[in-house]
Amino acid sequence: MSGPNGDPDISSDDGIVSDEDDVGHEEYQAINSMLDQINSYLDDLEERNDSLNGKLHELMESNRQARLEFRAHLDGQQRDLESCPADGGGGGTK
Repeated sequence: MSGPNGDPDISSDDGIVSDEDDVGHEEYQAINSMLDQINSYLDDLEERNDSLNGKLHELMESNRQARLEFRAHLDGQQRDLESCPADGGGGGTK
């Protein structure tokens, strides 16, 4: 009889090929425990990522507001300079 891959003289009765699970109940519990722990770590990581993402959006909005205020301030200074008469360094009368 041929084996599972067509190999001659290998049968499942020889103990080489087995359909039975050799994993015990305790090993399943250990694997489930590890998976629960990994899931918990991933949930924590996702929560931290969401928090950082929110803080980044707040920082970007704050930065945008600061740039707008700075630009308005510079535009105001530019208008003030343009509206002042150039006095050529002479000042006025004393």
